[in-house]
Amino acid sequence: MQDWETGRDALTAPAVARNRDAILAALRETLPAHGTVLEVASGSGEHAVHFAAALPGLTWQPSDPELAYRRSIAAHARAAGLANVRPPLDLDAASESWPIARAEAVLCINMIHIAPWPATLGLMAGAARLLPEDGPLFVYGAFREDGQHTAPSNAAFDADLRARDPRWGVRDLEAVTALAADRGLRLERRFALPANNLGLVFRRF
Repeated sequence: MQDWETGRDALTAPAVARNRDAILAALRETLPAHGTVLEVASGSGEHAVHFAAALPGLTWQPSDPELAYRRSIAAHARAAGLANVRPPLDLDAASESWPIARAEAVLCINMIHIAPWPATLGLMAGAARLLPEDGPLFVYGAFREDGQHTAPSNAAFDADLRARDPRWGVRDLEAVTALAADRGLRLERRFALPANNLGLVFRRF
């Protein structure tokens, strides 16, 4: 369950401080040196400013369909004073039309399990539209493997998600990988990250 703390416009997700450096290490091995990174479902915006500060050769394009989160992203970007963070886009992953035509990489953190399945469908289709050949889509979150949860904590997390919204839940890695392949994205690499989460790198082919 995501735990949010609020201050005026800027929102704080305590989990960000726990996972951002592990994700950053994986991104350093995945992202190109230059170009635009579209972050889908940026939430509070804390990941965006942390990664943009650490990877100054990249231009960060955050996005979120929720106005409160876009305000938070903008507030964190203003406070960080970074020139390589663009204003957040109003982007719904499930939409067939996104307000951006191209990106050298796409990033999506903790959305697939906290969204209806059509959001994952849209994420894969949108990434396939935007990315150049061999461009990466990096996805982070909890997944089931071989039909099983990878830890008791993930099983409890899944039950909590489904109690909150039956359309949510920890997804089967195999189903996500098959969906990506149908949209022209091959799974290239898997990172085992803290708290029983995975970082998945898909490449457009």
